Amino acid sequence: MPRNNISKTPINELGYNFIPKEYLRPGQDEYLFRNIQNRSGIVYRHLTAFEIEALVRNNNTSDNWNNIFVSESFNPSLVKNCKFYGLVRISKLEPFFLSFSDLKVPVGLYNSTIISTDVGDNVCIDNVNYLSHCIIGNEVIINNVNELVTTNHAKFGNGILKQGEDESVRIWLELCNENGGRSVIPFNDMLPGDAYLWSKYRDDTDLLEKFKEFTAEQYKNDLGYYGKIGARTVIKNCNIIKDVWIGEDAYIKGANKLKNLTINSGEKGLTQIGEGVELVNGIIGFGCRIFYGVKAVRFIMASNSQLKYGARLINSYLGNNSTISCCEVLNTLIFPAHEQHHNNSFLCAALIMGQSNIAAGATIGSNHNSRGADGEIIAGRGFWPGLCVSLKHNSQFASYTMISKGDYPAELNIHIPFCLITNEVSKDQLVVMPGYWFMYNMYAIARNTWKYQDRDKRVDKIQHIEYEFLAPDTVNELFRSITYLEKVVGKAYLLREELLTDQTTEVELINAGKHLLENEVSKVDSLEIVADDFENTKRKTIIIKVAKAYYLFKELIVYYGSTQLIKLLQNHSFKSIEDAAYVISPKIKRKEWINVGGQLLLKDDVEKLKAGVKDGKINGWDAVHHWYAEQGTQYGEKKLKHALASLSEISKIDLKNLDSTLLNYLIDNTLKTKEWITKNIYESRAKDYKSLYRAMVYDNVKEMEMVVGRLEDNSFINEQVVELESFKAEMVSLKKRFETRVAVV
Repeated sequence: MPRNNISKTPINELGYNFIPKEYLRPGQDEYLFRNIQNRSGIVYRHLTAFEIEALVRNNNTSDNWNNIFVSESFNPSLVKNCKFYGLVRISKLEPFFLSFSDLKVPVGLYNSTIISTDVGDNVCIDNVNYLSHCIIGNEVIINNVNELVTTNHAKFGNGILKQGEDESVRIWLELCNENGGRSVIPFNDMLPGDAYLWSKYRDDTDLLEKFKEFTAEQYKNDLGYYGKIGARTVIKNCNIIKDVWIGEDAYIKGANKLKNLTINSGEKGLTQIGEGVELVNGIIGFGCRIFYGVKAVRFIMASNSQLKYGARLINSYLGNNSTISCCEVLNTLIFPAHEQHHNNSFLCAALIMGQSNIAAGATIGSNHNSRGADGEIIAGRGFWPGLCVSLKHNSQFASYTMISKGDYPAELNIHIPFCLITNEVSKDQLVVMPGYWFMYNMYAIARNTWKYQDRDKRVDKIQHIEYEFLAPDTVNELFRSITYLEKVVGKAYLLREELLTDQTTEVELINAGKHLLENEVSKVDSLEIVADDFENTKRKTIIIKVAKAYYLFKELIVYYGSTQLIKLLQNHSFKSIEDAAYVISPKIKRKEWINVGGQLLLKDDVEKLKAGVKDGKINGWDAVHHWYAEQGTQYGEKKLKHALASLSEISKIDLKNLDSTLLNYLIDNTLKTKEWITKNIYESRAKDYKSLYRAMVYDNVKEMEMVVGRLEDNSFINEQVVELESFKAEMVSLKKRFETRVAVV
């Protein structure tokens, strides 16, 4: 019958031999890394006979009083009912009490077992049943903790191996795929871009090996590192804290179990962990909040993120400025700015590219509706599946896809952005509405951009995150969608007119559709437009409002390009419009971009990064992060080139021929689009006030306004109106500026 392996060792060895002798080099002792880690600068001395007598009188014991070291300002009267084992170093203790919130506790060590630990200035340790191998900073409060211990092989959540350990014990994060085929090794300071690059390029074995080397080189494999608790951290009423590194000013209360973690906290953001929480094998970024029964295993939380209300996060990376509550998330890589609430939503085996919102009842990526556990879902930024959406993997979605309530029976490949997807059960068909956000929900998409920027609390903004809904990634999707809409319109028309043959080429379909969309819109409106590559079924997929979306997409691309051109003119002191045209390269071409952890990067640049990593020019994660930061400084210029290339391509104009007449036309067009956007922002929000069904729960308008606020007081809408008026004035000034310059010349 199996039995617990309980060994017996002489009591005088408790607290010693933290590093086994076989792992010590000549001249080293077991306190080597402890002394390196403790950078307090405190000078310690042995206890005096009087101090030992006072300690004994206060019911303290030690296996060897000669191994208790103290600072010059040590006060033995503030140490009571404690057991000491091993080498213990205690700093200044003064007759004060420490206050934090409603907690008030006297400085000193009370009612605790303390083993081989360093204690900083004016610390309160009270009723800690087992405290072992920790370095505790100044003015720390530790109250009512059952077990606070560090083992000699502690890794603090990093996926590294210590001396003598087998590869089988390494911690991996199985991101994006349940079968582990995209696993990455977690490490402190891992950015969303790191996780994406490592999980994405699985065919590049040399790159993957380099990433593994980078991680191994970042950490020493020696045994014997102590846990740390940073200055002014408060820990109270917790059960088990094992192999945990905690930064400064953290607040931990009522946690059930914290094991193998790095908890970053300090000037870059204070981290709090609350009641009933159980966290194992994880990295927690600065400024995170984790409360109320959360369970997380094998995870990374990037800075300023939250887990609360029973959320479960397993084998996943949660990007910066994100919140998950009451949900289950497994095997998922989530880019920054993600929201997911409600107890009955489920997210599994997915890559969610940020600025996303998962509604109640959504089941995203469950393997119960597929043949195996190796499927994936990829969703571009702005992903928004609505209430009770069930998706089957594999599925893929373009940016800003909204999915209406429904059980979607088959795999989806939605490559048109800004669309609404509907499962029309009554007709047994899938319905796709391109451009939905701009037609019916402009308030939400515009406010989200503002909201995400406002809530980006990162201190170290190493990766430049793009929050604008019109950016290189989405504009490229719009270009592809324009061509696609032309093709399906052409096919629908030729099919209806019985002109479609097996010999009809794709180019002919596109040309036919383009002609109709640009010259005979009434014919387009009369067509049933069917897509045959959106859903893996034989039922119809109907695309609606095609003509409206087609013109809208073109208008948005022109707006995107024109606004960037206007910024160029505003930010440079060109003497004439001809001078501005001169600096615009005739060779600019629209290129492919990739969303790498929320940072938009040229595909060509990502390939250069990969090559640089493999040939040693980019060596280590710090170098990769420096590369991200450099790319961030260049983003504005590269985005400008993309925007100008997009404007030239969609408008069929050569910007080298830019003159005041063309500039005035672009300005007027931009102003017209901005006015339309501002108007739609107001009207899409005003619908909520005009709807009879929205208003029926209130007896009168005043009651409604007291509950939801007055439309006229909406700060975001008012800001947009002010911004529009300011933009109008700027455009008048810009026109005059270049008209005047031309006249002088």
